[in-house]
Amino acid sequence: MTDLRVRDVRGRLRRGARRVGAATPPGRDRAVDALRAAAVLGVVLGHWLVTALVADSGTLRTASPLQHLPWLAPVSWLFQTLAVFFLVGGHVATRGHASARARGIPYRSWLAGRLARLGRPVLAVLGLWTVAATALLLSGAEFGTVRTLVKLALSPLWFLVVFAVLTAATPLLARLNPLWPLAVVLHVDLLRFGLGGPDWLGWVNVIAGWLVPYTLGAAWTRGELERPRAGWILFGAGAAATAALVAWAGYPASMVGVPGEGVSNLDPPTLAVVTFGLAQCGIALLLRERLRRAMRRPVAWAAVALVNLSAMTVFLWHQTALMATTATGLLAGRLPGLHTPPDGLGWIGARLLWLPVFAAALAVCWAAFRFLERGRGGGGVEGGGPDRRSRVVREHRPSDRGTTATARHV
Repeated sequence: MTDLRVRDVRGRLRRGARRVGAATPPGRDRAVDALRAAAVLGVVLGHWLVTALVADSGTLRTASPLQHLPWLAPVSWLFQTLAVFFLVGGHVATRGHASARARGIPYRSWLAGRLARLGRPVLAVLGLWTVAATALLLSGAEFGTVRTLVKLALSPLWFLVVFAVLTAATPLLARLNPLWPLAVVLHVDLLRFGLGGPDWLGWVNVIAGWLVPYTLGAAWTRGELERPRAGWILFGAGAAATAALVAWAGYPASMVGVPGEGVSNLDPPTLAVVTFGLAQCGIALLLRERLRRAMRRPVAWAAVALVNLSAMTVFLWHQTALMATTATGLLAGRLPGLHTPPDGLGWIGARLLWLPVFAAALAVCWAAFRFLERGRGGGGVEGGGPDRRSRVVREHRPSDRGTTATARHV
C-alpha cells in the first residue's frame, strides 16, 4: 500500500513537472533562472551554516564558526553568491527594459512593476518584525536579544535597497563598462587601507562594488560575453587577483563578515570580494550551456521555476525561519548546533542536522507570504510590467548581439 502511494506521489510530481515544461516558451533561456535560483539558495545555505545564535545567560548573541575555525573560510567561497545574483539581475533588467521600450511601455511603468514585486514582501517582513519586537520587549525580553534578532531578520534588506537603486538606474547603466565601477572600488580601497583614509569611504563600495557584476549582466545582454573566452578571462583574472589580495595585501580569506575581525570583505564590500565576484561570474557564464541542457529535464526545471517564483520570499524570510527554530528550541534547553558556541566539528555536524528543520520553517513562511511576491495577477519569474495577467513563465532568449529580447505571457 505504501509503495502504491509513493508511486502515486511520484507520478503526480512528474505530471506537474511536465505541465510546467509545457507552459515554458521553447526559446526561454533556462540557464538564467537556474543561476538566479542557485544564487538565492547559496545565500540562504551560507547564512544557515555560518550564523549561530548562542544562548548565554538568558541572552542570545550572534557568533560564527569562522571565528573559531578559520580553516572553514572556503565555505564562504561556496555560499557567498551575491555577485551571481547581481549578474543575473543586471542581465534581466537591461533586457527587460529594452523589451519594454520596444513595446512602448514607459520607464515609470516598467520600474513600478519591478519594484512592486520587491516592495510587497519587504512590507510584510517589516510589519511582522515590528509587532514581534514590540511584543518581546513588552514581555520582558532582554533588549540585547531583541536587537540581535531584529538585526538578523532585517539584514537582507540592505541588499534589496542596493538592488532597487541599480534597477532604477538601469537605463543609465545599460552601456556602462564594468571597468569604471571596478576602478572606483580599487581607488576607495587604496585610500582606506593604503593611505589611511576615513573608514566611511568604504560605503562608496556598497554601490560601486555591486555595480561591477550588474554591469557585467548588461554586457551579457549586449552579447559581449557569449564566447567561452569571456568566462575564462573573468574566472582566471578574478581568482588570481583575489588570491594575491588575500596572500599579500592582508585581505581576509573569508568572503563574508566574521564577528570580531577588524576588516570585513562584505560590510562594506572590498576589492577582494569584488574580484572574487568576477571569478564567480566567470564560472556562471561558463556553466550556461550545461545548465541549459540540465534544465531540459522536467523535474529539474520545475524545481528551478518554483524557486524563481518565490525568490524574494525565500530570501527575505530565511533568517526568520532560522530564528523561529532557535527560539522554539529554547523551550527544550540549549541544543547542540542551535544554541551552543560554534567552536568545533561537533557543532558543524549538529548544525547540518538542523538544516532540514530550518527548511521546514522556511516552507511555512513561504506558504504564508508567497502571495505577496506574485501579487494579484500571480506574478512570475521575472515580473516587471503593468500587465497584471498571470506570468507563470515569461520568455527570454539566449543573448544574441543586436537582438532585442522578447517577452510574452503563457
